[in-house]
Amino acid sequence: MAIWIKICGNTNLDDARTAVEAGADALGFIFAPSPRRISPRDAARITSELRADVAKIGVFVNQSADLILDTVQKAALTGVQLHGDEDVAFARELRNRAGKGLRIIKTVSLSNGSIDGSVAMEAGADEVFDTLLLDSGSAAQRGGTGKRFDWKNAAPLLRLAARKFRIVVAGGLTPSTVAEAIRTLDPWGVDVVSGVEKEPGKKDPAKVREFISAVKQGELHATGQKKN
Repeated sequence: MAIWIKICGNTNLDDARTAVEAGADALGFIFAPSPRRISPRDAARITSELRADVAKIGVFVNQSADLILDTVQKAALTGVQLHGDEDVAFARELRNRAGKGLRIIKTVSLSNGSIDGSVAMEAGADEVFDTLLLDSGSAAQRGGTGKRFDWKNAAPLLRLAARKFRIVVAGGLTPSTVAEAIRTLDPWGVDVVSGVEKEPGKKDPAKVREFISAVKQGELHATGQKKN
């Protein structure tokens, strides 16, 4: 199966179109404090111009369920990424109020090398989270650090987590490193922000295309390894 590709931190229609035309499956829009933050109204102007099959994911950090669901409606989002300390009970409330059609992604920091003690280990986590996004962020900087976690040491952990969740890898991915991440971690998907930017909130079109091409090449290599 093709690797799911999410280009996050979009702030304008040109960048969004570049990513989709290059082959991105999903676009991310940050609604939490960030240099890449966008308003629901501005996000709606972008999502309204995108194909229906492109996932539109809103990123939130410790924000209320009411605000999240209001933003989902106003910005025409198809999914949310919970990037803070949200627990299973919070996600279950979102699921109950929004219905099964809303994708719920939970970000787990691997800055300490483990998901032990994280929300992913809570009872019922696999019932409310569609996907785990494993990142290298911290409480001080939730994402967009440009740093990667220890892929080699994390690989066995990811294989175990993949039994229950779709696994998306983020943190330190660039056109030159993403193929290595795919070979090492065999994720369901990849997510990039700073690795394809000119500056925070503005994409580098060449890097976006190079990144997606590198994912496709890494995917082919990984498939070949499995067959052998």
